[in-house]
Amino acid sequence: MSTMKPGTDTGSGINHIYSRMTKGAPEPEVGMGATLLSWTDRKAATVIEVDGKIVKVQHDTAIRTDDLGMTDCQSYRYERNPGGCIETFRRDGQGGYDPVHWNDQTKRWNKVGRGGLIVGKRDHYHDFSF
Repeated sequence: MSTMKPGTDTGSGINHIYSRMTKGAPEPEVGMGATLLSWTDRKAATVIEVDGKIVKVQHDTAIRTDDLGMTDCQSYRYERNPGGCIETFRRDGQGGYDPVHWNDQTKRWNKVGRGGLIVGKRDHYHDFSF
């Protein structure tokens, strides 16, 4: 069970809700779309590796398709980016995903930072208020 208080894994209520929407979520598969959840932004990604509870995703390129400027109403199209940053997540006991990195000394995955992941859906959002 997660020890984080609601809303502390992200700075956005929407991102926090997304990070815990696990009932009925698809099992991750290579090539599947994903969304990285950060403080208030979301970034589109693609699942590139699945090994048990560990899921690696690579950032996609999000191309803005509207002309609404600095607004919350945003639409994007997505393209795979073979050179995109790769991030690793581990499934927690509630079905959510926590960002992790491998520690060579302890031979364990360690949770790092904040954020989360949803699989099965690509979404991008830039919060212009920061």
